[in-house]
Amino acid sequence: MSTALPGPSTPIVPSSRQPTGIPRTPSSTLPHPSTRSANSTSLLVRSGSGALGSAGSNTTLHSNTSASSLIMSSKRISKYDKNLSRKSTEVSLSSFAFIFSEAIQYMHKRATGIQDFENRLNQLGYHIGQRALELVTVREGKSARRETKVLSILQFIHTTLWKTLFGRSADALERSADAANEYMIIDFEPMITQFISVPRELSQLNCAAFAAGAIEAVLDGSQFTANVTAHTVETDEHPLRTVFLIKFDPLVIEREK
Repeated sequence: MSTALPGPSTPIVPSSRQPTGIPRTPSSTLPHPSTRSANSTSLLVRSGSGALGSAGSNTTLHSNTSASSLIMSSKRISKYDKNLSRKSTEVSLSSFAFIFSEAIQYMHKRATGIQDFENRLNQLGYHIGQRALELVTVREGKSARRETKVLSILQFIHTTLWKTLFGRSADALERSADAANEYMIIDFEPMITQFISVPRELSQLNCAAFAAGAIEAVLDGSQFTANVTAHTVETDEHPLRTVFLIKFDPLVIEREK
């Protein structure tokens, strides 16, 4: 990216050398549909004297197998009927990696350059961030609170939002030593970049722009106008280390005083 890399900073939330692992849950599978081809089975019973019916009468018994299958299918709960308050929902990591890689390829075919590519990723993440904020608010219920301080909303993103999206907290939250309106959220191993390999001509591309868009959406939705960019600042121990640089609007910082 053409944006300058973030400068020195002061830790707010100390980083952990060994971040907690990302929960990986195999994707759930639905039971295979019944292979029966017949809709119903008819049994013809001829009854005589002392049988089920009167002498010489025919009694037809119907065993409707399609009705039982409809009952079973009606018991299945669609994703729209699931309880939003359930906090332990997990998604298969392999499924997420596959879907995200397909999104990357889709945007690659339509982007006119690296900047346009990252803007598209940022917009996609922005939509996800808007919905994630609504989901977290619904799950918190009556205990939900509206953050009014910069540090409080950043800690919310660093911990609650990151756990909702990626299954763990971010590794560090720091304040810039050069500018009062700049903060940094640091992730040593972003899940969204672990399975992405870019060609040499796109070596400057940072797919973490997706997460930057999600952060910006939460800040905008909470009335903290800011611009968020993603930068790869690798170290020997963490080659995928990514810094999300958050530049707040001067009016937001003025409001804090």
